[in-house]
Amino acid sequence: MSSTRNASDVSGVTPDGATWLASAGTYPRSALSHWGERPDAPVVLPCGVVFDVVSAPAVFGRRMLDRMWEEGPGSGPVAEFRGRMLLFAAPGTAQRLPVLMEWEEWTAHGQDPERTGRTGAVPPLLCHGTGDAVTVPAPTGTTARTGESAPAARWLVAPDTRHPWLPGPEVLLWAAVRVAREAVRISIFPPADRGANVYDVSRRR
Repeated sequence: MSSTRNASDVSGVTPDGATWLASAGTYPRSALSHWGERPDAPVVLPCGVVFDVVSAPAVFGRRMLDRMWEEGPGSGPVAEFRGRMLLFAAPGTAQRLPVLMEWEEWTAHGQDPERTGRTGAVPPLLCHGTGDAVTVPAPTGTTARTGESAPAARWLVAPDTRHPWLPGPEVLLWAAVRVAREAVRISIFPPADRGANVYDVSRRR
C-alpha cells in the first residue's frame, strides 16, 4: 500500500480528533465551541500534558516523516506551520529528545562544533513541552487552489481519533539520524516539491 495519497483526499480533523486536540487546553468545551463557529481558524494549544511537539525545518521534517512512514512505525498527527513541520509526540519527548541527541553527539540546536558528529547534518530541532504552546491548523482541511500559495498552516496527518498513537523520542531520534546519514549520500539539490502528499493513517501502528 502506498504511504501517500493525492491532496484531494485530505478531509481534515475528525470530530474525535478535534476532541483530542481540545483536551490539551484548559477549557476543552470552549475550544470545541470556537471550532464549531470558526472551523477554519487556527488555535494555540499548550504542550506537555496531552502531547509534545518537535518542530523541524520543512525539508528535513518532510524527510523525517517519509522515513517514519516508509521504514518505521508511522507518525502521530503532523502539521505544517510557517515553513516548519510540527511532529506531535508523546508527552516528555521535548525533555528526553535533546538528551538522546547529546548521546548521538548532537544537540537540539544542531551540530556541536566541539565534537565530531557521527550522523551527518541535523538542522535545529525545536522541542516544545511543558510550559510551551504551539499554533495548530484549523480543523477543516485546506488545500490551496491552482495559482494560490500553500496555506500558512495545514495538516499533513490530521488527528482522527481520541487516542492517537504518538511517537516517543527514540522514534524521532531514529528518523532524524536516518535522514542525516542519507543526506551525505544524496545530491545537494533539493527534491521536487512534495507538498501535495499526505499520509495514509490506516497504516499507523
